Amino acid sequence: MALQPGPEELGEQVVEEPEDMEDQDASSISPAEEITLPVGQGGEDESEPLLLPWDRFSAWLHCICVVGFDLELGQAVEVRPQQSKDYRDKTSICYLSFPDSNSGCLGDTQFCFRFRQGSNRKSSLGCFLETADRDAPVSLKRDQGHYYGYVYFRQVRDKSLKRGYFQKSLVLISRLPYVTFFHSLLKILAPEYFDKLEPCLEAACNDIDRWPTPHPGRVLSLPIMGVVIKVGPLEENIINNVLCVCVQVSIVLPTIHEVDLFRCFHPVFFHIQMLWELVLLGEPLVVMAPSPAESSDTVLALISCLSPLRYCSDFRPYFTIHDSEFKEYTTRTQAPPSVILGVTNPFFAKTLQHWPHIVRIGDMKQEGEMAKQMKVRKLKNLKTLDCKTGVYSAFKPFLNKDEDILKQLQKGVQQKRPSAAQNAILRRYFLELTQSFIIPLERYVASLMPLQKSITPWKSPPQLRPFLQDEFMKTLEKAGPQLTSRLKGDWIGLYRQFLRCPNFDGWFRNRKREMSQKLDALHLEALCEEDLQLRTLEHTEVEKVDLVLKLKDKLTQAEKNHLPVRPGTVSKLQAHIEAIILGLPEDLQGILHRPSTP
Repeated sequence: MALQPGPEELGEQVVEEPEDMEDQDASSISPAEEITLPVGQGGEDESEPLLLPWDRFSAWLHCICVVGFDLELGQAVEVRPQQSKDYRDKTSICYLSFPDSNSGCLGDTQFCFRFRQGSNRKSSLGCFLETADRDAPVSLKRDQGHYYGYVYFRQVRDKSLKRGYFQKSLVLISRLPYVTFFHSLLKILAPEYFDKLEPCLEAACNDIDRWPTPHPGRVLSLPIMGVVIKVGPLEENIINNVLCVCVQVSIVLPTIHEVDLFRCFHPVFFHIQMLWELVLLGEPLVVMAPSPAESSDTVLALISCLSPLRYCSDFRPYFTIHDSEFKEYTTRTQAPPSVILGVTNPFFAKTLQHWPHIVRIGDMKQEGEMAKQMKVRKLKNLKTLDCKTGVYSAFKPFLNKDEDILKQLQKGVQQKRPSAAQNAILRRYFLELTQSFIIPLERYVASLMPLQKSITPWKSPPQLRPFLQDEFMKTLEKAGPQLTSRLKGDWIGLYRQFLRCPNFDGWFRNRKREMSQKLDALHLEALCEEDLQLRTLEHTEVEKVDLVLKLKDKLTQAEKNHLPVRPGTVSKLQAHIEAIILGLPEDLQGILHRPSTP
C-alpha cells in the first residue's frame, strides 16, 4: 500500500467479511445475564464484549440434539436450546448419530462425526472469538466450514418396544475440535439425561451458558451438573499451548483434543510411517472399521499425526450412505477426491473398492500381541468389510522404514509399558518427523521476506518474492531434513509431491498471509518514526485532509487484521493524526473527528 503525501488514493486491503448468520431470538433469557464470576475462576474476562443471551453457550456449542430411533415413528430429533429449533441439518444428524454397522453396539457407545455447515446462529462474540482463535494452535482452531458432532449412543434391550431395543443418541454439535473434552463432558451429561430426561438437559444448557469463552492458555472453571471441569495449560505436554482438563481433581485428561495414537494404530502398527506419508500428501484414504467409535478415532488419529502441520483436505470421522456428499465421494466417473473417510457399513467395501488406499481396522478392544501383518496388501484382495486387518494400497513410500520406533514400541508392549507412555512416544515420533519435513520449507519461505531496510514510509510495502520450486529444491542439499532426521530415502520426491497437494497450498497461503501482515506492520511502524507534521508543512489543506483519511484507514485496517505491531505504535500514529488535524481549520477538524461509517 503506497502512502504518498499527495492526494493519490491508497490501495485497499482485503478484509474477510463475517459469514451470514441467522437471526437469534433475543427474547430468551440466559443465566449469563445474571452471573459474574471472577477472572481465572471461570469468570468473564475484561476483554470480552457485552454478552447477549446464549452467547457463552454458542462459544462452546452450536446446539445439543436428542435423536430417538423408533421402528414405527421413525427418527425424531429434538434440539436445545430453543434458539436452535430451526436448525437445518437435523436430517444429517439423525443418520450420523446412529451406528451404521453389523457390530451391534449394545450398551453405550461414543463416537464423532463431521459435516458441512448448513446454518449458524448469530452471536455478538464473533470478533472476540476470531481473536481467541487466531492465538490458538492449529489443532485447536475452530472449523469455519464444518461442524463436529460428538455422540453418546445408548442401545439396550426393551421388549416393550417393537424394535426390541431402546435406541437414543445425545449429540453435541460444535465447531471446536475438542474431541476428548466433549466426550468427557458427555460421560457426565448423558447418563444423567437418560435417567432424568428433559429437566437435566435444560439445566445443562443453562450451566454451559455460564461458562467463559474457550481460550487456549487460560485457566477456566466450567460447572456442569454439579461437577466443575477445570481447564488450564499443561506445560509439560510435548506440544505447546495444549490444554489439560481436571474433573473434580479426580480425572486428569492430558489433552482436550487428541486421541490415543498407539491404540488407534495398533492394528496396523508396521505401516505407521506409510500412513503418515499418505496423510501428508493428501491422498484419498478410507478407514473401514467395525464400529463408529473405531472409525472416528482412527480418522482423527490420522489427522493428528501431522501436527503441528494442519491437514487441509476434507475428512469425515464417520461417513454413511445417507451423507449429502455420498455421491460426490463415491463416484467412479472421476478420481477419488483428497479426503479421509471413516466407514462401517459393509456396502462401502464394494462402493469404495476403486479407492487407492484402504485401511481395514479390527476391534481395538482386543489387546495383546502386536499386529503381525507386515506387508501392504493388494487392493484386489479387499472384497468385504470382514476381510483381514491391514493396509490395502499400491503406494510405495518415499522414505525408508524407521525400524527404531517399531522396536521401541514393540519393547514397550513386551514390558507392559503404560498405554499413555506408548502414546507419548508415538506422538513425539510423528511430531519430530513432521518438524524435520517442514523446517526446510519454513527456512526457505522466510528467505522470501524483503529486508527491513527496504521498507520506507512513503512507498508501498515491498512484495514477497515468489515461491520457486526449483530454487527450494536446491536448498535441500545443504539445509534439508537430513539435518534433523536420521531417516533415509527419497526426500526430494516426497517434497515434489507435497508441493502439489492441498496441505502445501493451505500451509503456504497461511504463511504468506502472516508475512504480508508483518510487512504491513513494519510499514506502519516506519510511519510512526516519521515527523508527519514537518512533512506536511508545505502541503495544501486538501493534501493534509487526504493524508489524514489515508492514515485513519490504515489504522482501521491494522486493527481489523490484528497486525503484529510493537506496543505503542497505534497510539503514536493516532497522536500524529491528531496533530495534523489540529493544524487545520475548525470546520475541517469537526469533519475529520466524526466517526467513519462502516
